[in-house]
Amino acid sequence: MDIAPLRPDEFVATYHGINVPAAPHLGPGMIAAMHQGKYERQEVQLALAQVPRGARILEMGAGSGVVGAVVARHCQPEAMLSVEANPYLLPHIRALYAANGLHERVALRHGAVFSDPAAPDQVEFFVRGNFLGSGLARPDHGQVRPVQVPVIRYAELTEQHPHDVILMDIEGGELEFLRHAELGPVRLLIAEFHRGIYGREGMRECRHLLTAKGMVMDQDASAAGVHVWRRAA
Repeated sequence: MDIAPLRPDEFVATYHGINVPAAPHLGPGMIAAMHQGKYERQEVQLALAQVPRGARILEMGAGSGVVGAVVARHCQPEAMLSVEANPYLLPHIRALYAANGLHERVALRHGAVFSDPAAPDQVEFFVRGNFLGSGLARPDHGQVRPVQVPVIRYAELTEQHPHDVILMDIEGGELEFLRHAELGPVRLLIAEFHRGIYGREGMRECRHLLTAKGMVMDQDASAAGVHVWRRAA
């Protein structure tokens, strides 16, 4: 199906060469951050510096789609799959990919990735007014809209989309994912960790799990809250 191109006045920002269409979830603060080069800056800078060209990428937590679009444009992956649980973001992510000619380079799936083989077929996802605060953990304050989202089983996903790089920003779901995930083929993992959700002990468990799976944290490349882990030589 042909997708009509957007006019220049329908873009609210250009970020690392990605034209960002207007969307209801992009507030003035986010748009200003894009103009200032600050939007998800750590994740973007680390991905651009660390993801090798020709990688096979799994992005868990597409969010607005902007970070994934930047990576797809500049890192030129062999294949890339972005997964997003928030159903209200999906049409806007697709529009962003299409506006930048990336709709055939990046596949998009709706759901939440679970590595636990005993996970249910659906889980409750809590949508907040600011999509950056949405996630699988019920917030203890503020208004939320619970929705049911399909579970994507990581073992099956790995067969369908073999990957050697994971970009992960899933608002506190990192610990549960790492407890059961088989990461053997993964050479590089860049993840935002949410200590505020699972605490110091949870962060310690994340580190122990990754080490046990043969990964080593790159202290020099990592930033506050966003860590780079590599397959041990």
